[in-house]
Parts: sequence; structure tokens; C-alpha cells
Amino acid sequence: MSQELEIEFKNILTPDEFFRLLNELSLTEDSFVTQVNDYFDTESFALKERQSALRIRHKLDRYTLTLKEPHPDGILETHQSLSSYEMQQFKEQQQLPEGDVKTALLQYGVVIDQLNHLGSLTTKRAELPWRSGLLVLDENQYLTITDYELEFEAKEYHKGKQHFEELLQHFSITTRPTLTKIQRFFEAATLL
Repeated sequence: MSQELEIEFKNILTPDEFFRLLNELSLTEDSFVTQVNDYFDTESFALKERQSALRIRHKLDRYTLTLKEPHPDGILETHQSLSSYEMQQFKEQQQLPEGDVKTALLQYGVVIDQLNHLGSLTTKRAELPWRSGLLVLDENQYLTITDYELEFEAKEYHKGKQHFEELLQHFSITTRPTLTKIQRFFEAATLL
């Protein structure tokens, strides 16, 4: 188990902006790694009501269970590694292994066996250091949708925000309000 405070800034990109950035940053198909996020909540959306989210990320033969919770300075993420077997047990039979994620969910009053697999979102991701943080380019596929996203992960909010705004200006990218991936997934599934 580990916890981290996620401070990130994001902007949806048009396909033209995405492919222009790939070219300007000299990124190729080999720069990308594929990851799959499986999302979970109860039928009554107990986690969504708390502005929280639960996912399992499958990346490079590893499974990571993550609970995302609101925090004044960003998003508090609690991570827990899962084996392939534990991932399947949770996804198919709502059996979650002991750990800090399960403890937090129980403290919320979430009944573990009422958590349902809502669906998956597949991301092709390229990451590179930029200024004070990490620049992330994502191509996301979920349901019948493909979207493109630019993220900037920072260690400190104000400096990160400034660097992200400079990044958008430098590459002539229009600033757009951007929902999180799980919010976009829910919206596309008309679950919002």
C-alpha cells in the first residue's frame, strides 16, 4: 500500500492538437505504453457521491487497485498491488483482499460485495519530464469514444498550474474544461 497526493492539470485535445504535439515532442508509437483502467462503484454510486473513484489499472503485467479521494490540494490516491488472481476475484466476485483500500471503503460504509465492475477505459500513454513535472499524452478509448488528453503532473499546485498554462500557450492549445477519465466514462455511458 502507498499513498500519494496527485496534483495534475489536464486539457482535452483535438486530434489535430494531439498529433501536432506528438510531432513537436518527437514522440513515436514506441513512446506509448498501453494501460487499462477498470472502474467500480455500487449501483447507487456511493463512491461517486463522495467525489471518489475506485479503479484497477493493468499496466505492464501489474495490477494496481487505487482509491481516489478529494483532498484540498488535489486528489489523495491510495494504491494497493493486486495479483492477477486477486484482480479477477474482485472483478468477477466482488472479493477484495485485505488492505488500506478495503479499510477506507468500509469506513465510508461501502458494502464491498455491492461494488460492481462498470466498465473499462484503455489508454495509450506517453510520458516525458517537462519543467517541474511530468508531461503526459493520452489516447483514450472507452465505449464507442476515442479522446485525447494532455496532463501535467506536478509536485506543487501553484508552480504546476503556471507551468501547465505556459505549456498550453507555448503549443497554442486552447484551454478547455476537462472532466476526469472516470467522469467522461460515466458521461458517455449516460450514468452521470
